[in-house]
Amino acid sequence: MATKYLFFTGGVVSSVGKGVTAAASGLLLKERGFKVAVQKLDPYINVDPGTMSPYQHGEVYVLDDGAETDLDLGHYERFIDIRLSRVSNFTTGQVYAEIISKERRGDYLGGTIQVIPHITNEIKRRIGLVEKETGAEIVILEVGGTVGDIESQPFLEALRQLRNEVGRENCLFIHVTWLPTIGATGEIKTKPTQHSVAALRSIGISPNVIIARADQEIDQSLCDKIALFCDVERNAVIPMKTASVLYEVPLMLEKLGVGELMLEKLGLKATRKPDMRPWKKLVEDVKKEKPSVNVALVGKYVELQDAYMSVREALKHAALANGVEVCIRWVHSADLEKDKGWDVIQNADAVLVPGGFGSRGVEGKIMAARYARENKVPYLGLCLGMQVMCIEFARNVLDLEDANSSEFDRATEHPVIDLMLDQRSITDMGGTMRLGLYPCLLLPGTKAGAAYGVPRVDERHRHRFEFNNAYRERFKEHGMMFSGLSPDNRLVEIVELRDHPYMVASQFHPEFLSRPMKPHPLFVGLVRAAKERAGK
Repeated sequence: MATKYLFFTGGVVSSVGKGVTAAASGLLLKERGFKVAVQKLDPYINVDPGTMSPYQHGEVYVLDDGAETDLDLGHYERFIDIRLSRVSNFTTGQVYAEIISKERRGDYLGGTIQVIPHITNEIKRRIGLVEKETGAEIVILEVGGTVGDIESQPFLEALRQLRNEVGRENCLFIHVTWLPTIGATGEIKTKPTQHSVAALRSIGISPNVIIARADQEIDQSLCDKIALFCDVERNAVIPMKTASVLYEVPLMLEKLGVGELMLEKLGLKATRKPDMRPWKKLVEDVKKEKPSVNVALVGKYVELQDAYMSVREALKHAALANGVEVCIRWVHSADLEKDKGWDVIQNADAVLVPGGFGSRGVEGKIMAARYARENKVPYLGLCLGMQVMCIEFARNVLDLEDANSSEFDRATEHPVIDLMLDQRSITDMGGTMRLGLYPCLLLPGTKAGAAYGVPRVDERHRHRFEFNNAYRERFKEHGMMFSGLSPDNRLVEIVELRDHPYMVASQFHPEFLSRPMKPHPLFVGLVRAAKERAGK
């Protein structure tokens, strides 16, 4: 069977839900017996999102092989329950870097380098890597940004060329657009969708399916109008009202017949019937009335909650496993330093400190860790959240007043967190940390060991600084346990307090491996401890 391609484009506005729709479509195809792979094409000129501010781009999602990628890859992995690799995401910056490198080496023999064919050929080459590496029968490609953006034009041109090379019968263009509502009249407008489709058609691409998104019910007449003006079959205009629960999207698409429509358009037959019962149960459980627990999430990018997308979802997964509702209370760590936001911490059933970089707000995170330790409030630290827990412990339990991370204070007398030896000569920022999947051996009889229930796990990392082993014995003597270590015993992976209901922190990022129906054990442990504290 020839490889089939699904191309997802977005119209009218960004953040229209294209990534979630692509991920949910992948689930429907997987449920019908097909091997699915996904790729995100990002039009920005950064080489990857690794050095971009979370305010600009949301969280950086890390894969098993250490690729720093777009947060949409988190949606793909959580919905389809697959493990992606670095071929699943590339940017304009990577494409141009490759072409310029070849030109500098003389690979083009002095020829003029142009967007067509050189840039578009490189885009097509990278698309081809997905099928080669995964052996997928269906490859889903999401083009970042919005049709009409100047940045995405080379990607769209490459897809137009690819359609002709692999055959139109093997390609399906799905355009996800937004139908705005005029506030004064309450009227839903289709004109922006018409314009975005016209922009697509002007470069030689006619969408086969249009998924029309809106915050309210979309009348049949509007779908008829879109079909007429955009030259799409009536049954291929899919009205998608905003879901109240994220994980309801696959069920909505299935109910609207999108699964069968995709197969029909691609000339495929399912090898099995889709079983959506687990997803139905998941959504039913989400919608049930449940007791709630408050988790204070103490971060430095809380104004943009997408900066903690995977953490937020992992908390929700763990809450479902514990039969509770988790209410995330967002606390800016810099506010704690100004004596603001403490009422949220004091009323929380648990405290979570996620990862981050740079010194801004770090003292607030240290203060939050101290409050959790002294008041026996369940605490989970992720990456930097582990490091601030160790700094706080050194300062206030070991009486090392100057204790710090050398990331924040190079002159500190007690660098309990320090740069890894193999990182000290590195000057480039991008892609130079400890990235990707690394093994961790668990100490029996610890909270982390009990949570996992296995002797060894592999977890995803994204950091440059580590616990300083020169302090390991002193920490142990005063009640800190190193419950997770690298197999060679050199690197501290998990720490926890002996005399505390649940104060656990990991150097890795467990949130990246949490799934709706397979919540991560460390998050499950935190929410369970919060539930017990709340008496729920």
